[in-house]
Amino acid sequence: MTDPTADLLPEGLADRLPREAAAATHAMRAALDAMDGHGYDRVRPPLIEFEKSMATRMDGVQPRRMFRFVDPSSLRTLALRSDITVQVGRIAATSMADAPRPLRLCYAGEVAVIRADQLSPARQRLQIGAELVGSDSVEAAAEIVMLAIESAEAAGGRNISVDFTLPDLVDTLAAQALPLDAEAIEAVRRELDAKDAGGLKEAGGEAYLPLLYATGPFATAVERLAAIDAGGVLASRIEGLRQIAARVGSRARLTLDPTERHGFEYQSWFGFTVYAEGVRGALGRGGTYSIRGPEEPATGFSLYLDPLVDAPGAAEPRDMLYLPIGHDEQAAARLRAIGWRTVAQLSAGEDPAALGCTHRLDGAEPVGI
Repeated sequence: MTDPTADLLPEGLADRLPREAAAATHAMRAALDAMDGHGYDRVRPPLIEFEKSMATRMDGVQPRRMFRFVDPSSLRTLALRSDITVQVGRIAATSMADAPRPLRLCYAGEVAVIRADQLSPARQRLQIGAELVGSDSVEAAAEIVMLAIESAEAAGGRNISVDFTLPDLVDTLAAQALPLDAEAIEAVRRELDAKDAGGLKEAGGEAYLPLLYATGPFATAVERLAAIDAGGVLASRIEGLRQIAARVGSRARLTLDPTERHGFEYQSWFGFTVYAEGVRGALGRGGTYSIRGPEEPATGFSLYLDPLVDAPGAAEPRDMLYLPIGHDEQAAARLRAIGWRTVAQLSAGEDPAALGCTHRLDGAEPVGI
């Protein structure tokens, strides 16, 4: 008796059938072309590395999210990558340590996690991104934000919006302007994440209450942030945000949530989240960070393309040309060169329409079926 469960896939994993696979490939190529056009060279790190290398290259990396197992050759623990950014950091710090800076690299590939979250139940995702290694300046951040917007649009994202944040804001304020005991910092962060004014007061963070209201459309929110008396500590960061926003202009809708930390495990002074119309949740994130070892500053972003592929209309059927037996091969080659997809007849009795064909080659020209 056949086991009906034998061909089930694990929870959070799924096949991409032809139409969805084609849409994903098209989106990936278009985004990579956008990055290539701005001078970002592609690298292709391996799927598996030593756990220690990935766990120690950047702050906030969580090995417990990775699939881990023992390498039978070295007897060391290996990990299946959950984030390619970490691997690009390793490449920049080792194989390309002597390359001129700023170093512009991009990538695309599959990543996997042991356990997904409610907002993103998939355990395997297609990640693409770009890293500008050697700078975390305002200019670098502005370039990366603009590249993220262009890449998202190239991949099929519509009506892009970008939400800015300051990942190290609480640490910065707690150190001087709005002092907090070390044990209170995490509690204040937690209540700011929850947007809970009452909980924030109970945690000893009453002075941080104005941050709850410095959110929303960028132009309004940044003025509220600037009005907070932080003794000048935030002046450079606020000016940086304004310069990045000016660079974006009307290219995307901009918002600000200065205390947002979800998804910003290793970012430093600046972070941003990318959204697209019709896509549930975030399309990607980016910001400034430091590569451990050389302690080198960097700025980058990652986009996860699966939501774009799953969006309505992302995988529209394409025209297909049926080539009868004995067709003009030169004509077929010419049509393929200008973008036609072709299917050649193999035997009598085939139904071109059932094979997905929309046209038939008649002499040297396609005609509708």
